[in-house]
Amino acid sequence: MALSIFGGRRSNVFDPFSLDIWDPFEGLGTLANIPPSARETTAIASTRIDWKETPEAHIFIADLPGLKKEEVKVEVDDGKVLQISGERRREQEEKNDKWHRIERSTGKFSRMFRLPENAKIDQVKASMENGVLTVTVPKEEEKRPQVKAIDISG
Repeated sequence: MALSIFGGRRSNVFDPFSLDIWDPFEGLGTLANIPPSARETTAIASTRIDWKETPEAHIFIADLPGLKKEEVKVEVDDGKVLQISGERRREQEEKNDKWHRIERSTGKFSRMFRLPENAKIDQVKASMENGVLTVTVPKEEEKRPQVKAIDISG
């Protein structure tokens, strides 16, 4: 056994899974002493959205675990900007509850995407299943140049 540099805790240097977990906030008080505004974290950074393009559409896939479709808003404005927004509310705290860790983000989130010119904004569809929002924006068909055969006289 070797002494750890963190507070003289002992650990086995040959077994990485035997290490004590150092908590830099240990002894600084409980979570109850921290004001609720300081405990809220923004959900903007943690809202992950994938955007893929297929021959027929632009597809946006957002992971929104724990949210209902009524808590999410999908909008497209005339400037062809898609906005996905909502709010993840903080769980109600009971007087006798003792929280050990709060890691899930809470708060409002909003993501905006400028759609390409070929997006059909009047045909956007959205669905939500198992906390995954899928927004499908159909594309206009590419106008292929027409080739017209010209008769040669003479």
